[in-house]
Amino acid sequence: MVDEPKADAGHEEWIVKAATLAEALPYMRRYSGATFVVKYGGNAMGDEEGGRRFAGDVVLLKQVGINPVVVHGGGPQIGRMLDRLMIQSEFVDGLRKTDRETVDIVEMVLSGSINKALVGAIQAVGGRAVGLSGKDGGLVTARRLQRKKRDPDSNIERVLDLGFVGEPERINADILDSLRQTAFIPVVAPIGIDTEGHTYNINADTVAGAIAPAVGATRLFLLTDVVGVLGKDNVLIPEMDTAHARALIADGTIHGGMIPKVETCIQAVEAGVEAAVILDGRVPHALLLEIFTGGGAGTLIRRG
Repeated sequence: MVDEPKADAGHEEWIVKAATLAEALPYMRRYSGATFVVKYGGNAMGDEEGGRRFAGDVVLLKQVGINPVVVHGGGPQIGRMLDRLMIQSEFVDGLRKTDRETVDIVEMVLSGSINKALVGAIQAVGGRAVGLSGKDGGLVTARRLQRKKRDPDSNIERVLDLGFVGEPERINADILDSLRQTAFIPVVAPIGIDTEGHTYNINADTVAGAIAPAVGATRLFLLTDVVGVLGKDNVLIPEMDTAHARALIADGTIHGGMIPKVETCIQAVEAGVEAAVILDGRVPHALLLEIFTGGGAGTLIRRG
């Protein structure tokens, strides 16, 4: 009886890598030429190593024929800068109230330091990136965000004044479409401008959710600092349709800050995006696990 050759530790490692590539190949074929919009949250930008991994993952997507559009947040970084400048910052229903002085700081941090750092990280791992804000090329025309709140004591409904906090009114995808056939990866800061030239701070999830259908994206990914949507048993729900998602919001299973994320996914899917995914950006290569493996790494939401 002839003994079969045994692989040493080095060979075993390469065998695992080869198996991973074999598993990924059908997904590479399926998504070749597709556009993915990836929101990279400020809380997911926790450490330098994580940022390098994310940049490498995005470059890999581009190299295998997928067209990534990155939209980044920066809430924690904005907060730290406002603290350094001793500028008071107030939150109303999870949104930063933004006056004229604050919106200048928000734009400086988002369109400046964060955007250019992410562009630099992508280029440091061999990619090519272009930093944009919603102002560039008229990408995001914004309007002032209108929020109503009912006083629990008087039961009177009033309009909240959040200052220069906006929401997308129109997406002009021309500049992103023009980059699709190039080697460049667009990196978008969530700043918008209205028809009168006023600058608005916009939630990055909302911007990504509006851009995704405008560019005909196959997938919207919201990378954040949670594992995804949890059920009442505190176990991750790997997949649901929009009807199920709405039911979980209605019965309180989905609550707090997860509600606007899920609502963004629902709106994007109903506007034509094939599916939207909420996943933990702190997990190494979470984006690749979600795209190129059968198991996935977060909660995927499809049309109901």
